[in-house]
Amino acid sequence: MWKDQAACAAPGVDPAIFYPTKGGSSRLAKEVCRDCPVRIECLNVAMQHQERYGVWGGMSERERRKLVRMAAA
Repeated sequence: MWKDQAACAAPGVDPAIFYPTKGGSSRLAKEVCRDCPVRIECLNVAMQHQERYGVWGGMSERERRKLVRMAAA
């Protein structure tokens, strides 16, 4: 399964960085995602399930909403 290969599943990676508090930074999560071998699969799952929270596939919820709007235009 793709999740088993995810960089975020590696030992020592704090899952909390993928769900920053309002106004918090998603920079650390995006750094983990940047070189993840399953980043695209992760982003696809988030988009298919309309995931509303957290960093998925290297994109924040705001960035995913923007991507949906751009695709609809």
